Amino acid sequence: MRPKHLAIALSKLIPHPCTDVSMEQYATEGDLAAYWMLAVDQLDGLEGRCVADLGAGNGILGIAALMLGAGRVVFVEADENAAAVLQQNIDGLDDALSRRATILNAHVGGDELDLERPDIIVMNPPWGVQRARADRPFLDVGFASEAVAIHVLHSDRATHLEPMAIDAGWEGEIVLRTTFRLPPTYAHHGQRQGATDVKCWRFFRHGDARLAHETDE
Repeated sequence: MRPKHLAIALSKLIPHPCTDVSMEQYATEGDLAAYWMLAVDQLDGLEGRCVADLGAGNGILGIAALMLGAGRVVFVEADENAAAVLQQNIDGLDDALSRRATILNAHVGGDELDLERPDIIVMNPPWGVQRARADRPFLDVGFASEAVAIHVLHSDRATHLEPMAIDAGWEGEIVLRTTFRLPPTYAHHGQRQGATDVKCWRFFRHGDARLAHETDE
């Protein structure tokens, strides 16, 4: 699937409701999700794979994985409003895709998760702006898994991801640097749209092949 076509399809999803600032709920745009998930597919091959989307929101990352051929996607989302939107977006897919989706309304790090032994984990976790170390449960679940690769979108300023990965026996590389746009979602934001620099990381087991270069959007 061409990036433009995937981005258009993802942009038509019902957006994340973004009702709880304490959970750092921000919508991932269709263009970014498309380019990132296409990179995931190029690197780790989504065709037939089991994917876990942690903190799935409206499901944009996992749905992109389904559209790119994932055999199964487990969506994990704690917020009931977001999970309801996610269900609507899954219901709006054709039957061949929606049958390959499972939604868990659960807290990462707080509830027991049946992730169906994922091959690939994708996440845009809370970065810890509202609550310190809020991303740690997400990273801990990923690094404790038997996945082949973990793909994480995080702030460009974050310095703890790679040390955590190394301590858990993983290696990391940056596959995409780009800008994450922040619309005036919450009342305290005012009316101006903001933006922040982000990195898309790929973590893999020691000894696996590394990328020879990075890709900029």
